Amino acid sequence: MVSRAERGPISDWFWTIDRYLLAIFVILIGTGFMLSFAASPGVAERLDIDNLHFIKRHALFIFPALAVMIGLSFLSPRQVRRGALLLLALSIAMMVFTQFYGFEAKGSRRWFSIAGFSVQPSEFLKPAFIVICAWLFSEHSRQPDIPGNLFAIILFGIVVALLVAQPDLGQTILVAIAWGTLFFMAGMPWFWIILLAGAAVGLFVSAYFVFPHVAGRIDRFLTGEGDTHQVDTAREAIVRGDWFGQGPGEGTIKRILPDSHTDFIFSVAAEEFGIIFCLMLVLVFAFIVLRGLSHASRESDEFTRLAIAGLTLLIGLQSMIHIGVNLELLPAKGMTLPLISYGGSSMLAISITAGFLLALTRHNPEKRATGRQDAYHDPTLSPGQV
Repeated sequence: MVSRAERGPISDWFWTIDRYLLAIFVILIGTGFMLSFAASPGVAERLDIDNLHFIKRHALFIFPALAVMIGLSFLSPRQVRRGALLLLALSIAMMVFTQFYGFEAKGSRRWFSIAGFSVQPSEFLKPAFIVICAWLFSEHSRQPDIPGNLFAIILFGIVVALLVAQPDLGQTILVAIAWGTLFFMAGMPWFWIILLAGAAVGLFVSAYFVFPHVAGRIDRFLTGEGDTHQVDTAREAIVRGDWFGQGPGEGTIKRILPDSHTDFIFSVAAEEFGIIFCLMLVLVFAFIVLRGLSHASRESDEFTRLAIAGLTLLIGLQSMIHIGVNLELLPAKGMTLPLISYGGSSMLAISITAGFLLALTRHNPEKRATGRQDAYHDPTLSPGQV
């Protein structure tokens, strides 16, 4: 245990960090590793590779993810902005690179390979984009002469264009909702909100007619006709799990469920551990959202308030989309469950999101440190008062 009397980066971090959020993120990482034993072997067997292949690769990213999350949580808000700007520039460059030198899978060009690992740049783009847009909105609010809103709109257009080029409509929707919420929270005039909302609706309607796979997924969702094997199997796994599940390793439907270790890991959790376990997962993500928004509502600094809200929404919306698809409440869309699904890019990117969130929700670490230093050098205070 770190004493409150100690002074230094570690003690300051320990007493200012939101330990509930930190514990929840660590628990989710551990839960993801546990569920990889249930969801991954069946996929490996179908691919005729080592049954432990995906489990080993999942384990490989756990310690880097924890290191990234905890390391970033030490940052000050200014350092978060600088880190996000660097990450944003790097992510945009990697997304452009992917369009020319990446490999195609399932009709999309979203990944490139490095040292035997697949990298999905769009995952890293999301937290950086949200933080920088929060900064741009806050700068315009602080100094109206600065065209922060215009820059945020231009940046949004660039990010959407890169995502649609892949194409990745799911990530586009996720980013658009999070950005739109920040736009609204920043106090933009209703004229602009209605105009941009109308443009977003127009783009999504256009996507239905331009991208056949989008139209197919929406049609299957609305009519139930066509190839619905994946969502039907996911639903069957959930139903078979009942309230308390079949038990660890006892699931059978998961073995024929495509992408059970990524896009449909929630269904695997339901089959093996039951609906009660899945409800607990939902409550965990709800806690993250409520905790994050509670922090945002108490913040007086505009940048910190917007950034916390945006990062919280990223985690909440992504988990909601994943769970909604598994429950057939939303059209089928490949979306990982944060910190639980298999995927190195996803795990590291969510760890960055969590690290930024933990850093920004600390109890004013800069003010706290300054206050302690001023008190320590104040000659009018006794050592006991310091």
